[in-house]
Amino acid sequence: MKRLRDFLDFELIHLKTFTLTVADVCLSVFVVLLAWAFMYVVKHYVLKFFFRRQNVAAGHQYAVTQLIKYIVYPVTIVLALQTLGIQLSVVLAGAAALLVGIGLGLQQTFKDLFSGIILLIEGTVKVDDMVVIDDTIVMVKEIGLRTSTVETRDEIVKIVPNSRLVEDTVINWSHNDRPTRFHVDVGVAYGSDLSLVKDLLLKAAKEHRKILKCPEPTVQFREFGSSSLDFKLFFYSMEFLRIEMVKSDLRFRIDDLFRLNNITIPFPQQEVWFRNELTTTRPKKYERV
Repeated sequence: MKRLRDFLDFELIHLKTFTLTVADVCLSVFVVLLAWAFMYVVKHYVLKFFFRRQNVAAGHQYAVTQLIKYIVYPVTIVLALQTLGIQLSVVLAGAAALLVGIGLGLQQTFKDLFSGIILLIEGTVKVDDMVVIDDTIVMVKEIGLRTSTVETRDEIVKIVPNSRLVEDTVINWSHNDRPTRFHVDVGVAYGSDLSLVKDLLLKAAKEHRKILKCPEPTVQFREFGSSSLDFKLFFYSMEFLRIEMVKSDLRFRIDDLFRLNNITIPFPQQEVWFRNELTTTRPKKYERV
């Protein structure tokens, strides 16, 4: 026992106002391991049991787990430093001027940090939500303390600062429990049978399995264009993330139906009329010197 006590009391660092012993290091490591074990039990047993009983959504499960981590880890760091004999009040007082400079330089970082906490508490944007950022539909894969990870429809992973999800206007498709209306623009040549065009557009929409039968698809004759008669085919769908594939299928089917029924999809063209008769001249031939 005496040898163990001597070993634990062995001074690794000895200064005028600070002494670090082996016992201090062991106690600090024990605090860290205890916090890790606590988080493991809470995450894999307590919260898992609670989430299963309350039928909590995956996004809310992630938010609760992250918030507990952000509370436990800072407390663990403070306790570990105190067991080492480091007084945070003295350190903070001595580094006050440095911390002010760091705070000014890291304003955006702190802004993102607090935005991450707000996201986890409010739950306006959660994991697995489909949102629109910069006119791009993405799925939220992870909400970190400073940044969030999202994935586009092209399976490209992007890192987004949390402040953008809090301050910018974000469309969250996952908050919409009702079907959403989309549309496809179609132009046909002048002289086409408009009733037939309408019937074919509705047929193409009703045949697609991703398009809802109720509310029914509708067709609007929008305007007389410069080179085409312009229509909009409106339809409802719950397929938010892959809606461009639905639109692509529709366009393929519309093209097939138009070809079978001799409906022409025009392309922009212009006719140029000259008021006076044009005269042409042959270019002069130059002899080589």
